[in-house]
Amino acid sequence: MTRPTQGVILCGGLGTRLRPHTDNLPKPLIPCNGFPFLWYLLQQLHEQGINQFVLLTGFLGEQIEGYFGDGSTWGWQIQYSMGPVEWDTGKRIWEARKKIDECFLLLYSDNFVPYPLDKLIALHNRNGKALTFMVSAKSPGNIMLDEAGIVQKYDNDRSNKELNYVEIGYMIAVKEQVLDYYETPACSFSSILRKMAAQRNISAWVQQDSYHSISDPIRWKKTEEYLKPKKIILIDRDGVINQKAPRGEYISTWQDFELIPETHDVLKTLAQEGFQFILISNQAGIARGMVKQEELNLIHSNLKKEFKKSGIEILDIYVCPHHWEENCGCRNPKPGMFYQASRDWLLRLDKTLFIGDDPRDCQAAYEAGCQSVFVGDKGELQGLSEHEKPICASKNLYDCLPNILEFFNQNNIYDYH
Repeated sequence: MTRPTQGVILCGGLGTRLRPHTDNLPKPLIPCNGFPFLWYLLQQLHEQGINQFVLLTGFLGEQIEGYFGDGSTWGWQIQYSMGPVEWDTGKRIWEARKKIDECFLLLYSDNFVPYPLDKLIALHNRNGKALTFMVSAKSPGNIMLDEAGIVQKYDNDRSNKELNYVEIGYMIAVKEQVLDYYETPACSFSSILRKMAAQRNISAWVQQDSYHSISDPIRWKKTEEYLKPKKIILIDRDGVINQKAPRGEYISTWQDFELIPETHDVLKTLAQEGFQFILISNQAGIARGMVKQEELNLIHSNLKKEFKKSGIEILDIYVCPHHWEENCGCRNPKPGMFYQASRDWLLRLDKTLFIGDDPRDCQAAYEAGCQSVFVGDKGELQGLSEHEKPICASKNLYDCLPNILEFFNQNNIYDYH
């Protein structure tokens, strides 16, 4: 399997839509919570095992090099390829070609999204294309895909209504195959992508989670909030918060809702450490006519009030009301409710946890890009892949408390500049 070990980041733009903030500051150094935006991209790659970088700089590139140096402060190895402001992205890649590995990751310096590198690599190797990038649904867009995820058309004019995706970067590229599309060193990278698409030589990973950008002041501030460390835990309901109903039945009234004392106590301890919670729950009883929506709303209203008495804050509750035969995108193990929570709360899923009591909960967490904690018999997890397995599994949530705290200490606290 081809696995890139180098990240190449396009850092040469003027950032005109961010003026006056970028009059004397290159866009990649725009601050987010005390760190340059570019730091988050490099740290994200580092967390996926990539520590070698080539930064393709232009406007005020000396400031970027002055901040990051050779990268050794963070355990990275950074090279630079600096060129005039007027160089197009294609020219920057061409001029840096001797520093770029045969297989590499190419990123824009203004987009951020949690990305599943192993899944992206698997898709790239399976399709055997020169380039694989991540796309997000958007209309009008600049990309048309077929059912297999192969790019059929790339057009930055966005005038064709059939183009309903946009590329967001995070590309795996095979250098020599990409360079073969250059007619001149100064050609634009958009023209390269257009030619590659015409020859069906690009595959695409459709990213369902929202992507974030610093391309203008409004998006920048939203991205800064998204990147801010948060103590928010996603948690299942039946079997974790409360006792489950017998198989085939549902908790249909508040009178039948029996809290699990151990969970209450653990959540209270976490709340005292500043944690908040979001519930994610399958409730097929709605579709089956066994639970009334009004009763479900009452259960959740009472639950929030009951927890609030102990200082436990339930920020939100997401419910899939569909029958399992409806094949919806929100019923666990599908990750739809996770993505909705991420959009609503600007929650970075790769920096949070989901607590569940069913192996499908662990699968849903993996599909959404986050980690999980399993409350139940470890033997139930035998069918899961290594990637799907939780960071901790125990019949008692108390046992997982140290793992939960350690996860957030490692993933959400950045203690160096």
